[in-house]
Amino acid sequence: MTKKRKRQDDFQKVKLKVGKKKLKLQNATLTNFKTKTIHLPEQLKEDGSLPTNNRKLNIKDLLSQMHHYNAGVKQSALLGLKELLSQYPFIIDAHLSNILSEVTAVFTDKDANVRLAAVQLLQFLAPKIRAEQISPFFPLVSAHLSSAMTHITEGIQEDSLKVLDILLEQYPALITGRSSILLKNFVELISHQQLSKGLINRDRSQSWILSVNPNRRLTSQQWRLKVLVRLSKFLQALADGSSRLRESEGLQEQKENPHATSNSIFINWKEHANDQQHIQVYENGGSQPNVSSQFRLRYLVGGLSGADEGLSSTENLKGFIEIIIPLLIECWVEAVPPQLATPVGNGIEREPLQVMQQILNIISLLWKLSKQQDETHKLESWLRKNYLIDFKHHFMSRFPYALKEITKHKRKEANKSIKHCTVLSNNIDHLLLNLTLSDIMVSLANATTLQKDCSWIEMIRKFVTETLEDGSRLNSKQLNRLLGVSWRLMQIQPHREDTETLIKAVYTLYQQRGLILPVRTLLLKFFSKIYQTEELRSCRFRYRSKVLSRWLAGLPLQLAHLGSRNPELSTQLLDIIHTAAARANKELLKSLQATALRIYDPQEGTVVVLPADSQQRLVQLVYFLPSLPTDLLSRLSRCCIMGRLSSSLAAMLIGILHMRSSFSGWKYSAKDWLMSDVDYFSFLFSTLTGFSKEELTWLQSLRGVPHVIQTQLSPVLLYLTDLDQFLHHWDVTEAVFHSLLVIPARSQSFDILQSAISKHLVGLTVIPDSTAGCVFGVICKLLDHTCVVSETLLPFLASCCYSLLYFLLTIEKGEAEHLRKRSGKLLISNHLLPLFYSLLKTPFKHRELFILSSLSHKNLS
Repeated sequence: MTKKRKRQDDFQKVKLKVGKKKLKLQNATLTNFKTKTIHLPEQLKEDGSLPTNNRKLNIKDLLSQMHHYNAGVKQSALLGLKELLSQYPFIIDAHLSNILSEVTAVFTDKDANVRLAAVQLLQFLAPKIRAEQISPFFPLVSAHLSSAMTHITEGIQEDSLKVLDILLEQYPALITGRSSILLKNFVELISHQQLSKGLINRDRSQSWILSVNPNRRLTSQQWRLKVLVRLSKFLQALADGSSRLRESEGLQEQKENPHATSNSIFINWKEHANDQQHIQVYENGGSQPNVSSQFRLRYLVGGLSGADEGLSSTENLKGFIEIIIPLLIECWVEAVPPQLATPVGNGIEREPLQVMQQILNIISLLWKLSKQQDETHKLESWLRKNYLIDFKHHFMSRFPYALKEITKHKRKEANKSIKHCTVLSNNIDHLLLNLTLSDIMVSLANATTLQKDCSWIEMIRKFVTETLEDGSRLNSKQLNRLLGVSWRLMQIQPHREDTETLIKAVYTLYQQRGLILPVRTLLLKFFSKIYQTEELRSCRFRYRSKVLSRWLAGLPLQLAHLGSRNPELSTQLLDIIHTAAARANKELLKSLQATALRIYDPQEGTVVVLPADSQQRLVQLVYFLPSLPTDLLSRLSRCCIMGRLSSSLAAMLIGILHMRSSFSGWKYSAKDWLMSDVDYFSFLFSTLTGFSKEELTWLQSLRGVPHVIQTQLSPVLLYLTDLDQFLHHWDVTEAVFHSLLVIPARSQSFDILQSAISKHLVGLTVIPDSTAGCVFGVICKLLDHTCVVSETLLPFLASCCYSLLYFLLTIEKGEAEHLRKRSGKLLISNHLLPLFYSLLKTPFKHRELFILSSLSHKNLS
């Protein structure tokens, strides 16, 4: 066979016969195999040095997966990182730098799920990281946030606002420190700058116009609303931080000023004498010095490149206002177009009203920042000159605004009937919107421009008055705006009629029942501010409002009704009452005098149900009462001896009454004394006995009970009081001792005292041990060579003396409560020795005198 023939055989097609199977080729691939997916739920290799999550991945493994090209791997790494850090929180401090650098880098990731996982992880981490820890890395966080806000992708811009919310909530001071960059980013989110040649010579306010992106999933109005809400929060944090900084600088200036007033130190000389009170002379001394320094770390004031002034500079604030105000007016016109505007009083739909509310919030915050920097009122004049006309045209043309009610039809499944329901948004507060607008407008007016602005000022004044008199329930935020506008109107309209109308309207709201504490507090502060302003004026120009006088006169009665139901509100009432009483306000003092019996009631009065600080203010108010009648002194005495007031407050009350008596040394005419000498001595004696007449009468019927000590050698029985009552009575008696000792005529005081004892105590068979001890103590301290003990008193004193000494000698060691009384009564027995010489002259039996002398000698030894 030739070579050509052989070559043709190689390419010869094999002919198959019918019914025969085709032969398999030698290089045929087998397709009858089965496959299964290989899944690795966890890592087989273990590293004992680092903690791992459920998939046995440690922090290094998870952070390395953040650079993976697959979005699912990065999302899984972020979720695993959150799981690991929740189980082992100590990893955060050790790897904070790496965690922040990797997490913030995915703020601009193209996958939405990865960005969502990053936001969730940041929301988990932020509460666990302090501002001092994150501050060195905050420039990196801020840079990634700024990159996300200015990204070309719409989804990344929307997610950047979520990151901003977290940072504003957790680190407001740090995020506002980057205000120069972030404020520009806010502007670029809703607008763009025109760069055409025809606009080169225009000012910067006209070079920015609102932008519209049809590719965004939200409408333009919805997107701008989201951005404006965040801008409002950012400016609020900026304003709060600026206020705190000014307060700290004011404290620093006060420290540097040698003539500045410093905080006073309250010294209790009794505790200081007993080494119970440590006095820190220097404010920055001690174990924990409080040094207020003007130096700040660099990262707190703008990083390494220098301080970021932001809106703290007047020029920067004016520049930002020039850019943002025209854009806000465009947003307002877009929300409420003039050609589609509804008549005055008709409502506006929910979404446009939300935009309007945020616009006014931003303008209000910018005005607040301008007031913090405008010391010479130049910025206020500049704002009025540039924006008052636009505000009147766009804002005040349809004032006040209301929310439009949207009626929908709902079909009941039961009876297929149709009912109408009104759907209102919970996020819309049209009253707060109108009040914010009023606050902005009245801040642009003053007394000199009142004639020019009378038209729209009258609209605002009418709206404010009607809102106050409406009787509707206001929350604290609404009322704060409302009172701010009212105060500004009172300043720019100093006419008595207008001022009285506003005060009367506020008083109408104040008289409502059931007001919550923040609302009642704001109203109290408002009236207190008005009162203090009136007091600061000279007597020639002072105008006393009748409504304000009525409000002041009603405060004591409100305090008596309130009691302990709301201690915080009672404290605020007390502060105002104390201020007005110290300034001798006639209406308040008259009302306080009429309510004094209820306030100082020893059972349920305000003085015994409030905390100790409020009790002290009430005790101090006794000094300002116009008169102190007998029934009031009786109640004050009961307050001292019942234990509802502390012994120190009872001593303060006794000292105040001494200062208002004729024995204080002040020179007054006889008609100017607040109480007679008889009433004053009656108060001292009632406080000295420690028990009322009814209680002493009830004690006479006690016989054969464990609390009554009886001996055959004395007709006087001792009633054993509780230890707390005994110690309190003894401490109060010390103040009575002092008041009696400072009276110049000691012999007369002694005669009055022994006359009262003979009248009210002699003849009683059961005497409390505290009463007997205190009576002996005051007798011994007042007794001198000029005093003569009456013959009717000596037997009673001898009987009480014997009963006391018998009780001291028969105390069992197991009676720990009564053993503590021994120290106080030993002081009494030390004073009994001068009295024994007088007792020897009495017609006692010699056996009883010997027993008395021996028992006293044994007890003293």
